[in-house]
Amino acid sequence: MNWVDELKRDAKTILPSVVELRRALHRKPEIGNDLPETRALVLEALSGLDFEIEESGSTTSFVATLKGESAGRCVLLRADMDALPMPEDSGVDFASENPGRMHACGHDAHTAMLVGAARLMASRRDSLAGEIKFFFQTGEEGHFGAKICSEEGLLERGREPDAAFALHIDPRMRCGQVAGRSGALLASTSDWAVDIKGKGGHASMPHNALDPIPAACEMVAALQCMVTRRIDVFDPAVITTTQVHAGTTDNVIPETARLSGTLRATSKESLAAAEEGIHRVAQGVAQAHGVEAQVSIATGYPVTFNDAAFTEFASAVAEQVLGEGSYAGMPAPVMGGEDFSYLLQRWPGAMFFLGMRDPAILEPAPVHSNRMVLDENGMVPGMLLHAGVALEFLKGGGVDEHN
Repeated sequence: MNWVDELKRDAKTILPSVVELRRALHRKPEIGNDLPETRALVLEALSGLDFEIEESGSTTSFVATLKGESAGRCVLLRADMDALPMPEDSGVDFASENPGRMHACGHDAHTAMLVGAARLMASRRDSLAGEIKFFFQTGEEGHFGAKICSEEGLLERGREPDAAFALHIDPRMRCGQVAGRSGALLASTSDWAVDIKGKGGHASMPHNALDPIPAACEMVAALQCMVTRRIDVFDPAVITTTQVHAGTTDNVIPETARLSGTLRATSKESLAAAEEGIHRVAQGVAQAHGVEAQVSIATGYPVTFNDAAFTEFASAVAEQVLGEGSYAGMPAPVMGGEDFSYLLQRWPGAMFFLGMRDPAILEPAPVHSNRMVLDENGMVPGMLLHAGVALEFLKGGGVDEHN
């Protein structure tokens, strides 16, 4: 039996315990950078194995390091552990027991798969040449968990990784299918707001006021036109207005209005062009209406950029451990964001999407839906891919030593 067949056998053997862990995590979702129950469940699942545990000083993230019998390279495998602040309506019998919180992005599956991969690797420790860092991370959903841990030095304690790899599930992709691309995989994320100030008055006498609401409405439409006319379609940006706030009652023209939303881009150039466009449109429309506008933009996660050599390597591993045709290249980036981007700025590596579509559902809900469900059998390919990438990287595959 070759090493791939052995991995498959062992992954299928431990799947029931991995499913049990995933469901335990799903019942007790926690948000942000303080996930004490989640960390306790993961540490318990890793107990009794030969790992060195390094904990973050400012979050409940931690790194479990497995050292092989001989020296070699070091690869970091990452799973995010936090949930979303939203209700759950999935109908599963292990649904969230924490009101207003749900694992709707698959982080419970990410964590359970990485625990499974850690168990697979622990049983092969004697044959490993190098180190594997299993990074269990908090705060991916907008709380900058990866950046915090990177800046405090958690990820290179002992030694610095030579590469980093992560998976993100997709409940709409066929179970076991893997997708990725070199270069930009996911967009940068920024939050923006425009505060508009006019002059309040009676709804029956708008000529005696400076109504901020028509200006706000025009800005929403003008921002969309600006993107299509001023941003290169092959270097895209997406501006979305998600909130409009104005007024207190029906017969009063308010003094102020506020727009806010998100800006996504796949390069520094398109990001800069879109930011300049938001300022220009807001000020131009405001001047036309005789009101004032103040723009604020909060920069979020950078572009998630896959290293070309590592992407080619990891896609070949996917074909090797999951079967021919399991990997598909993506023609374009996804405009969501990821804080794994901070790790890929420091070390070569890649993130791939992993299909977990439940075949019983005709139209599966996407991630971040209150009805999102997945096929837990898809965690076997996830364990296999994590383990395969680690094993082959420590054997010398992946990136140039001098990259």
